[in-house]
Amino acid sequence: MNLIKKIAFTLFAFFLAYQVYVLMVSFIRLEPVSISIGIQFVLAFLLSLCITGVFAFLGFVYPTHKILPHGYYVIRHPERLKRLYAVAQVEYFRKALLLFFWGRTANRKKYFDGSRQGIKNFMYQTKQSEFGHLGAFLVTFLACLILLYFSFYWLAGFSFLINIVGNAYPVILQRYHRIRIGRLFN
Repeated sequence: MNLIKKIAFTLFAFFLAYQVYVLMVSFIRLEPVSISIGIQFVLAFLLSLCITGVFAFLGFVYPTHKILPHGYYVIRHPERLKRLYAVAQVEYFRKALLLFFWGRTANRKKYFDGSRQGIKNFMYQTKQSEFGHLGAFLVTFLACLILLYFSFYWLAGFSFLINIVGNAYPVILQRYHRIRIGRLFN
């Protein structure tokens, strides 16, 4: 890995973490009624983006998925996950990702090139992505609880909804991918 890239991405992750801290301290110092609902939505999006960015940039240069034990990534109850996938309608989320982001062949080939080694890379990428979104989900959820404590109901609600779509759905999707890929190896 390019050392300069590793240093730059690590520093950028720390910069985003600092921005999360600044945002949260700013919220705590303000009165909830002093911020319009529209601005609270924008701030919730910014907060979620910064938190997710911390995990994403670290995941781009370090094998962050190794923080969790190997057993976490084993799908023990695939039928439950399939039911959750269907009930939460994650399929629409997957189609939106394909339409707006992963639709280009060049983007998809970064993760899977069609070879046996490509499958191993894809499995690695699903774990990396899952860990990043899971970490971001938990930290954003904690931020939502803090915002609720300080009576930022709209901000906490918007952050929670963005967190579900931006972090919980990707976790479910990555786990679902591994179920499907697991069939190839069984």
